Amino acid sequence: MCGIAGIFDLNGENSIDRAALERMNQAQIHRGPDEGGIHIEAGVGLAHRRLSIIDLASGQQPMFSDDRKLCVVYNGEIYNFSSIAEELKSYGHSFQTHCDTEVILYAWKQWGPDCVKRMRGMFAFALFDAEKQCLFLARDRLGIKPLFYVEVEPGRVLFASELKALLQYPGLDRKLRADAVEDYFTLGYVPDPKTILQNVHKLAPGHTLLLSRTGPVPSPVQYWDVRFQHTNHDSIDDIYGQLRDQLGEAVAVRLIAEVPLGAFLSGGVDSSAVVAAMAGLQENPVNTCAIGFDVEEYDESEHAQKVADLFHTNHSLDVVSSEDFALLDDLGKMYDEPFADSSAIPTYRVCQAARKRVTVALSGDGGDEVFAGYRRHRMHMNEEKLRAWLPSKIRGWIFGLAGKIYPKLDWAPQVLRAKSTFQALARSPVDAYLHSVSITTEAERKQLFSKQLANELSDYSTNLLFHEHANRSDTDNPLSLIQYLDIKTWLPGDILTKVDRASMAHSLEVRVPLLDHQFVEWAAGLSPELLISGSQGKSVFKQALKPDLPDDILFRSKKGFSVPISEWLRGPLRTRCESALTSGWLVQSGYFNSAYLGKITREHLSGRRDHGRLIWALLMFESSCQHLLGVPQT
Repeated sequence: MCGIAGIFDLNGENSIDRAALERMNQAQIHRGPDEGGIHIEAGVGLAHRRLSIIDLASGQQPMFSDDRKLCVVYNGEIYNFSSIAEELKSYGHSFQTHCDTEVILYAWKQWGPDCVKRMRGMFAFALFDAEKQCLFLARDRLGIKPLFYVEVEPGRVLFASELKALLQYPGLDRKLRADAVEDYFTLGYVPDPKTILQNVHKLAPGHTLLLSRTGPVPSPVQYWDVRFQHTNHDSIDDIYGQLRDQLGEAVAVRLIAEVPLGAFLSGGVDSSAVVAAMAGLQENPVNTCAIGFDVEEYDESEHAQKVADLFHTNHSLDVVSSEDFALLDDLGKMYDEPFADSSAIPTYRVCQAARKRVTVALSGDGGDEVFAGYRRHRMHMNEEKLRAWLPSKIRGWIFGLAGKIYPKLDWAPQVLRAKSTFQALARSPVDAYLHSVSITTEAERKQLFSKQLANELSDYSTNLLFHEHANRSDTDNPLSLIQYLDIKTWLPGDILTKVDRASMAHSLEVRVPLLDHQFVEWAAGLSPELLISGSQGKSVFKQALKPDLPDDILFRSKKGFSVPISEWLRGPLRTRCESALTSGWLVQSGYFNSAYLGKITREHLSGRRDHGRLIWALLMFESSCQHLLGVPQT
């Protein structure tokens, strides 16, 4: 895995600041500690940091075509590069290396922007064509690899794998973007294509951007989207067989590496399925990595060990303290943008542990999105039955009133916490799903934000973003719709961002076979009725895997990477919490209602209410702004 960066002048006349480009490249050295390279010519500078995985001897970048008219920097893995190379050879192209980077050069030469449609894998790359005087930026279909860009001044565009590299350029405008602040305190992350900074953008998954010296900066172009057409009408046994074959093939193409390779193993269904497939494809034992916690409530290591024993893997376990909050101040710099998913901490630790033993690790990420495995999916479908039964006006009045008067019982058993369910039932399906994935309610944000921020937001709210995605979903099935929303927002914004930054912090490449785009397209053709059966999500996936995995792995409730945020804030982080929310930068920033900050602090510390997720989001916002804006540390 690698890091890329560059500067492109649309006028082609201004010189490139080599010192700034070198700083941009050095800021991403963690993404590629093995080698670094820079190329500068009139009006363009390309930089690369390399983590060597394939063709260790001759895969250096920036890489040129044989006539030196094309130059590319690239981050990722194109798993079908050999077959693309063979096709390109039939058109007369010749190759000097055995790596996928060179394939990008001649794929562009042969097919232009459509070259990305032939690529299978995870990638973000920038290709300069001296003959056509253009720079082509591309990002993979699901958004596994990141790519940021910004026009810093008229006609001058920067790009990089991480936002921290762009910060190295002098004069970059660091003003926060108001609607991104709203999105962050709604979702816990900043969704594509926005960033927390006003003028900086992420290239969205499945998009390309062609910058030409013949015109201004255009809008990105989408080349792929998932479509839930439900075209698979085979027998259930045939579907099980196809699923196992598709999964095995997606795993197989990800086993190519010239460095130590292994897998994350949590003991959950998805990672266990990947390990089972790996074990059937290689002669040597699979290297598996797991972390455990020193408190039983959060520890799942026994389930991982059971799978490791079943497949005779070369298993390693690192135990992490449940009081592992020391990373709090590092997360802002690691993620650049504010990122409120507290499971970033154990994700960082498992990547740290894995890197001691392997350079490449396969993960089970994506299974819940592709096969509807989240509890919220089942809850939403239950709510949909009520929505279909009651007319919207009656439903809105009854459940809207119930949602207002029913108390918020944070301390009560789950079955008694009905306030959120009533609020969801009063809404439209899209608004209800946003409500279920939000870390705060709309009412809480209205109290949280200052008048100044509220004025900047005007009529904007994150539900507008969700409705935009819903309108492009091309499905009228309620389950497929929320899967689509997850794939457009939660998956790239939270899950893949979390894994990319945590793994790259340790120079570890993570491959995600369940997000192979061919596998995703096949799964999107399944009938939604196959995904949820009663109270069981991912039903078809689990049933198909019964020959490989025991029932107590397939059908148990998964804990996930939980960390005790609320307890930390009342215990070892109490002083930090009080200081930040009552007298620190958050109070002085002008973004928040200081009276409300004081209120949630008192309520949480006293135990009367649980504001743990919101307070953690505020601390992560402060940590990010310390890095982005240079604000003082609390």
